[in-house]
Amino acid sequence: MRTTAMQRPLVKVELIAHHVDGYAPTDQYVRTYWISIVGPGAVADLLRLAAAAHSGRPLKRPNSLSTLIREGLAEPTTDGTIKVHQRIPELNAKQIRQLPPALRRRHQARRSTPGPKVA
Repeated sequence: MRTTAMQRPLVKVELIAHHVDGYAPTDQYVRTYWISIVGPGAVADLLRLAAAAHSGRPLKRPNSLSTLIREGLAEPTTDGTIKVHQRIPELNAKQIRQLPPALRRRHQARRSTPGPKVA
């Protein structure tokens, strides 16, 4: 490694336990719609954070952490711990408007279809 390269610090990761509707971080909904909002790197970081929280092991600070925090998918604490949600919420109205038109229509059709949700 280059001597000038900065090492990313290890962070402790915990789950935020709550009873909110949503999707598991590994759900196809997250991979289909959230990728369009935060990008594939941030979704990959979210999956790594969730896995680390479940296993109780520390993780190198994700590169996309600020994006995940901005979108409410992760929360920092005063002691440096990162908290991630057990369930990922549906996109809000502003985020839905940010989707590409074809994906926005697909999301709308998905929401208006009765029965089990499919991504």
